[in-house]
Amino acid sequence: MDESVVDFAELGFLRVAAVAPRVHIADPEANAREVIGHLEALRDAGASLALFPELGLTGYTAEDLFFDSSLLKGVAEALALIVDCPVPIAAVVGLPWRSPDGRLFNCAAVIGGGQVAGLVPKTALPNHGEFYERRWFASGRSVDLEVNSDFGALRLCPNQLFELGGHRFAVELCEDLWSPRPPGAAHSLAGAELVLNLSASNELVSKADYRRDLVRMASGAWVCGYLYAGAGVTESTKDLVFGGHLLAAENGVLLAESERFGLDGAELVVDFDLGKLRHDRMQNKTFADSPRPQGHRNAAVAVAPPRLEQLQRIPDPHPFVPKDETVFDARAREVLAIQSAGLSRRMRGAGVERLVLGTSGGLDSTLALLVCLDALGQLDLPTANLQALSLPGPGTSEHTRATVAQLAAATAISCREIPISTAVSEQLSDLAHEARDDVVFENVQARQRTGLLFNTANQVGGLLVGTGDLSELALGWCTYNADHMASYNVNAGVPKTLVAYLIRWYASHRASAALAEALQRVLDTPISPELLPAEDGGGISQRTESIIGPFELHDFFLYHYVRNGAAPDKIFALAGLAFAGRYEGKELKRWLKVFFQRFFGQQFKRTTLPAGPKVGTVSLSPRGDWRMPDEAQAARLVAAIDRLPETH
Repeated sequence: MDESVVDFAELGFLRVAAVAPRVHIADPEANAREVIGHLEALRDAGASLALFPELGLTGYTAEDLFFDSSLLKGVAEALALIVDCPVPIAAVVGLPWRSPDGRLFNCAAVIGGGQVAGLVPKTALPNHGEFYERRWFASGRSVDLEVNSDFGALRLCPNQLFELGGHRFAVELCEDLWSPRPPGAAHSLAGAELVLNLSASNELVSKADYRRDLVRMASGAWVCGYLYAGAGVTESTKDLVFGGHLLAAENGVLLAESERFGLDGAELVVDFDLGKLRHDRMQNKTFADSPRPQGHRNAAVAVAPPRLEQLQRIPDPHPFVPKDETVFDARAREVLAIQSAGLSRRMRGAGVERLVLGTSGGLDSTLALLVCLDALGQLDLPTANLQALSLPGPGTSEHTRATVAQLAAATAISCREIPISTAVSEQLSDLAHEARDDVVFENVQARQRTGLLFNTANQVGGLLVGTGDLSELALGWCTYNADHMASYNVNAGVPKTLVAYLIRWYASHRASAALAEALQRVLDTPISPELLPAEDGGGISQRTESIIGPFELHDFFLYHYVRNGAAPDKIFALAGLAFAGRYEGKELKRWLKVFFQRFFGQQFKRTTLPAGPKVGTVSLSPRGDWRMPDEAQAARLVAAIDRLPETH
């Protein structure tokens, strides 16, 4: 086996499928053949587990035929066909099951490796509106029976967990999810990482939206993966129509769903990241501290999941930025509202009406400028209450100086220019420091600027607004007690990739023509701290991404490390998928190593961050989301990165 080929199953992924097959009403053998056909197709897709709809071996709409003893015998024979199917995939199928005490249950059978691992009865039986399940079935709510059958001794019980390749899943049936106390909640607290739902939910106007939200929110409340398989349109349409709705959600996020109303059946194949869910459960103390149910039984499914060398879900290369334009429009408005509301409240709490901002013509200070304008507007204060300072130094290009002037003119703010080159030279002379390309030369400039900004804030009785973004804080790309510090940092929770998109959105949706032109100029400017002497002709000589790597990569690494708790090998594998064709494995490995070295080595700066608003799920505030000792070392992680192949 080529060691460079990733097995995503070892990284915590499990491939599963939800299926809405064609249904042959009251013909169990034909339905079993449909199930087997899908299992054979899903083997080629690399699935480990397949979920089928409620009462799929008879059809949900068999009605009083459920009382036909010959039909129940046919169900047992059909089940035997599926059990004997040599395809190495676990299957969960719906069927009526008559217990030795004479009760008929609406059940799910969990099958794998030539065995029936268990039977799960439905607990919530709808008997209202169009549903009459109590006419045929008994509730399995308090049932815990050992059943001796042709398939051996089986447990008939709703409170069961099934183990598959180191993962645990549980089963609930249709109305169970719609009930006030869904059994899936208890299953998840007992350890189920994945909840499967066999369903026969008919279609009504807007019901699909409700169903979709129900599945998504259940996965979020229970911090689990949720897979849903609904009966299809080949059920009886005498009074109802079923759509074959297939859904997959993971911790509040809808991963995928099928089209509905297909006459030839449907399949939905998805990869659940159960490793991520384990991290989320450790981190979510509401989940962790919830009382655990007692009495759940465990059963093994005799199937070994196959290797998973490719993923169905391709990671988003920009996880902080929504792909959908409509979603991003709402996200941009909300992020800017959080930033400006945080700053407005800070001003009111400090009893000040003026703001001071260092403007460089770059992305971060431009976003902070827009936030300042919004905050002043929220407080009904004039834009004149914002004092912007342009502080050109030895590395400042004519391009960015012109950008600052253009921004000031477009926003009608007061922008004062104070060159710092002379002051920098004097301080370097006092230090007897002659080099013009080292950290001392750079940091003298940064601290000179910060001193002027804080002193100006004192002079006008205002707050100094910080500009450094989340990505720079992760990498420590700031000078300690210089641009690292402010009265309030409005960008502290905004990663660099999102900064650029927010400015682009503002230019398209809120800016005047003059401001939109200035914002586009900012977007077209290379990212640079401009702390080294400019090129001949005044161009930018220092380009951040050439030094520390592309911010889009670092934002990807940051998201998967801090938000998802992923190890370097998993981050590397996911990055290989997300950035396929754009970055070679050698380059990803190089910048991943830089990320961890800087993330660990620069924690001391994050420990003393000024206040600033959290806007997304990832924050590095030492008072909130991320608490880490300054002395922690990255050696273990760097060694793991060194062992990674240079191909992906």
